[in-house]
Amino acid sequence: MSLFSERLLAWWTESGRHDLPWQLNRTPYRVWVSEIMLQQTQVATVITYFNRFMTRFPDLASLASATEEEVLGLWSGLGYYARARNLHRAAQICLSQHDGLLPTEPEDLVRLPGVGRSTANAIIAQAHDRRAVILDGNVKRVLSRHRLIEGWSGQSSVEQALWHAADQLTPNQSAANYTQAIMDLGATVCVRNRPQCQACPVGLDCLARLNNRVNDLPAPKPKVIKKEIGMSLVVAINPNNEVLLEKRPSKGIWGGLWSFPEKEMVSHLVSAESADPQLDPIAPIEHLLTHRILKLNFNYLRLTSHHDLGESQENLAWHDLQSALKLGLPKPIWEAISGLVKSTPDEGRK
Repeated sequence: MSLFSERLLAWWTESGRHDLPWQLNRTPYRVWVSEIMLQQTQVATVITYFNRFMTRFPDLASLASATEEEVLGLWSGLGYYARARNLHRAAQICLSQHDGLLPTEPEDLVRLPGVGRSTANAIIAQAHDRRAVILDGNVKRVLSRHRLIEGWSGQSSVEQALWHAADQLTPNQSAANYTQAIMDLGATVCVRNRPQCQACPVGLDCLARLNNRVNDLPAPKPKVIKKEIGMSLVVAINPNNEVLLEKRPSKGIWGGLWSFPEKEMVSHLVSAESADPQLDPIAPIEHLLTHRILKLNFNYLRLTSHHDLGESQENLAWHDLQSALKLGLPKPIWEAISGLVKSTPDEGRK
């Protein structure tokens, strides 16, 4: 039987993905951005965001010179916003410390914000076609099954076993193609539910298949009860048809993004005599985060006079509804503002 890598590469040549945007006009910068976007996000979702991001920030220098607000604005809806802030900071570090280029050694790449071992190695393999061992979620699933590695991959001993298996199977040649091939196998064939074992190029010696354990692996993460957090948000519209938004602190929920302010922050508006709650209500929303469940409730105020926010409210600002959609917004807030835009009469818009 031929080597694991040989079978995998032959399959990829015929059945793998060859026209992803970051595979075209391949540069270290484009590979890096794609790898960060692909962390915990599927390819189909990333493609649109990647193309839009490249149009605005075609190179590292343009990303480094942008404001965080611009970067977050293009990231809105992609989730895990710390990735965008880390990407921005890393670009600035590269500009000041690496002559405006991404480092070419994995040990230097992992010093950049948001770049771990597997991401650094993926950049080396994909951008420079040098042997580098990767272990993203798709690869973990393939190796857990092929080598019958038990246990949750977040456990140190299990992760070490996976890294060892990945190192053993990674060939010395065809680094870019091999890393793409094993990621593609996990994404399209060795999927979590209903894997297509009959189409797998390495299925003949897959220990999970031979032992009828495919559906048992990889072992799931132990369940954690998500903490519920209630947020009471104020949707205030002034006579200029502007919505009041708060730029949230850089740390914490929705760090650095714009949101409707929490009720406590604008209690003076809620109790103002000029406030008139006439907006159509939006039903409360439950929004899932990695470890928490946000329960969002909305208080609607149509103000009959303009309210000066004052210097003490520097994180608050009035935004035109259409312009607000271009800011860095959490997905539920973006959807709520989109609803406001649709329900606002054309003559009332700025």
